[in-house]
Amino acid sequence: MDNKEFSPKGMAHFAKKVEFLDNPKRRGDIPPEQLLRMFPVNKDDTILDLGAGTGYISIPAAKIVDGLVYALDIDTNMLDIVNAKANKENITNVQTLQGSIDSIPLNDMTVDIVLASLVLHELMDLPTALKQIKRVLKSSGYFVCVEFEKQENHNANHPRITSSVMEQEMKNAGLSVTQVVHPTDFLYIIVAKKEEH
Repeated sequence: MDNKEFSPKGMAHFAKKVEFLDNPKRRGDIPPEQLLRMFPVNKDDTILDLGAGTGYISIPAAKIVDGLVYALDIDTNMLDIVNAKANKENITNVQTLQGSIDSIPLNDMTVDIVLASLVLHELMDLPTALKQIKRVLKSSGYFVCVEFEKQENHNANHPRITSSVMEQEMKNAGLSVTQVVHPTDFLYIIVAKKEEH
């Protein structure tokens, strides 16, 4: 870690980032519990939360399953927050993973559900990430993607992927789209399944 992370300015920036990531308004007011009810979740499922950030979804997910919930993020500071939240609530089935989505540090077919909430638009190589997601999913596992819809007057500084492009990219990666929902004009949720072969 470099010293700037410990400067008052750096700490203030980090605190603002945490507040932003934990803000339900940023996520279209969809509570994590509602998102987790959109597809079948079994008590013994293993879940992978991609770009877990502060554990906004990882922590609620860990409360509804007995299986492991992997919280993956590239930022170790975020993973420290996830661990602190889990410890505070005596949650023992969250395991943090430092790594990137285009090279997920898990074995093939290890998770039942992969969640990616407002993170895929930040990737440079979406097809590789989707292939990684398919690789780590068990047969008949689910992938749930929450993203901002690309608007006509969209600010180019904040990349967006249209729901139609995301749906096609998922199909190209060999995932079967089972549900597309637009809870708001600016947000979409796509549920896809890894078909058994």
